[in-house]
Amino acid sequence: MKTTEQNVNVGIVRASNISFTLNGEYTANDGVFSGRQTVSYADGRISWMGKEYGELLFVPQTEDCSFSLEDVVIGVNFHWERKQTQTFLGTLRLIVDDEKIQVINTLPVERYLESVISSEMSATSSLELLKAHAVISRSWLLSQIENRGKTKLQPSQESDAMVREQTGDTIRIIRWYDREDHQLFDVCADDHCQRYQGITNSANKHVLEAVRATHGQILTYDGEICDTRFAKCCGGITEEYRYCWENINKPYLKSVHDPYCNTHDTAVLAEVLNDYDQETQDFYDWFVSYTQQELSALIERKQGIHIGRVRHIEALEKGLSGRISLLKITGEYKTLIIGKELEIRKTLSDTHLYSSAFTVHEQDADADGFPTRFVFNGRGWGHGVGLCQIGAAVMGARGVSYDDILSYYYVGAKLEKAY
Repeated sequence: MKTTEQNVNVGIVRASNISFTLNGEYTANDGVFSGRQTVSYADGRISWMGKEYGELLFVPQTEDCSFSLEDVVIGVNFHWERKQTQTFLGTLRLIVDDEKIQVINTLPVERYLESVISSEMSATSSLELLKAHAVISRSWLLSQIENRGKTKLQPSQESDAMVREQTGDTIRIIRWYDREDHQLFDVCADDHCQRYQGITNSANKHVLEAVRATHGQILTYDGEICDTRFAKCCGGITEEYRYCWENINKPYLKSVHDPYCNTHDTAVLAEVLNDYDQETQDFYDWFVSYTQQELSALIERKQGIHIGRVRHIEALEKGLSGRISLLKITGEYKTLIIGKELEIRKTLSDTHLYSSAFTVHEQDADADGFPTRFVFNGRGWGHGVGLCQIGAAVMGARGVSYDDILSYYYVGAKLEKAY
């Protein structure tokens, strides 16, 4: 498998008004521009400098030219969501998308990876972990680019995989979220795909060394590029692909026991977790508590369905890691059956539960037999499929080589050169 390095198109932000600064000279519409710029959506067009355009393309005049975008949202819908001003290399493209302006950054894959490794973690961890992450970030990206277009959706179609059906008082909602949501670019810049924050978090020499040492390296299985998923903390055991996304088996994404991620080593955690990630300290063992009123109101708010008081919550299906992929919520008026893991996490939290590997304790029944409080005890942070970032960080700190880290989490996968 030998190709050549290609460019990647990354969706950064989408808004009605976009402000950015060209840190150097860029060509656009036969002119050369620099400095702060503002564009806005106007009747199906992009308004800029008193004129309207169907699309705008800003091309840097030198490789070190960069542009800075204001108000980029990171951690979309997560408990640590916030805005940043971020700086990027490469080409800046602005297009109209559903009455808003979509910002797309185009740059070579290897330059993209230098940012991803620095954005996904604090990038001061062991060289072996950084090399392992460079390989899986490259593999995942090339896998998505290769698969893009195979299942193109029409603009009017639901972009998330979803089943919603009702039989009597029982409503069944099965939904998963994947990169097929993106039709205008290859990948997004947030956790939905993999974090890409430009050169905002400067790639240090260890990140550059890791990317260059693994230049072009990917994981394959039976001649195909591996879909190398990864999560923050698996909670002691990783999950199989089919319990989080489609009901298909990916042999290299097996459930494996991980004794490494249960760590309180602040030095290792500081190496792999960015500052805002370190705000979350209870990622391995956690609990959330709701009153009856809080939980019933939350479910109605998130799913738009009034089920009344919650009588009982039970897992109908679990993956090998204990993550719930199908959950039944029996209410006073209606019953909800929800899957898969992320839809469960989104339904039972204002943002997301850390994971769906939880048990529910129903407490203090009232006179009608309805619990007055629900306590969720859980493990792990994220879907848990593939490499566990914290577990791999501990392995790297103990001297485990990057190829051994990869073979531990991606069983039977082969390390080879794509270009």
